[in-house]
Amino acid sequence: MSSLTVVLVLRAIHVVVGVLWVGAIVFIAAFLLPAVRAAGPAGGATMQQIVGARRLPAWMAGAMALTILSGLTLYWHDSAGFRSAWLGSGPGRTFGLGGALAIAGGVYGMLVNAPTARRLAELGARIQGASRAPAPEELADIQRLQGRLGRAVLVVAVLFVLATLCMGVARYVP
Repeated sequence: MSSLTVVLVLRAIHVVVGVLWVGAIVFIAAFLLPAVRAAGPAGGATMQQIVGARRLPAWMAGAMALTILSGLTLYWHDSAGFRSAWLGSGPGRTFGLGGALAIAGGVYGMLVNAPTARRLAELGARIQGASRAPAPEELADIQRLQGRLGRAVLVVAVLFVLATLCMGVARYVP
């Protein structure tokens, strides 16, 4: 396989999977979590399905890995092994900033969003399995976890949108 073919395949993976990754986070932040919160106890069943049965955290981790690894490989290629003057150029700095923002968002999502969503799904499953309304302390935990998840997903969405913006304009930065 030629070098150009490898770069084109990596770029296709980076762009397509990155768009899916960023789009999923923006969708979750803007639509899904507000709807789940508004649904009340029924929202717990939705989160349980998405996180547990549909394994959203695993899909997001896979998208993150593919996007970051393909992006780092492209950055390595463009910078001739992280050694050229290109790193200090407008495109090099802007791609670097975009990559750093995406990595920061991914790490934050893994450390905060995934465990919080998992705890919400487990709590919802426990309540649903008992076929009862949540106890007051469980309801307080649900609201606290939903608030934490909502704030954390919003942080990640902003970081990802900024990363996407950097990637979209980097080649044109002087």
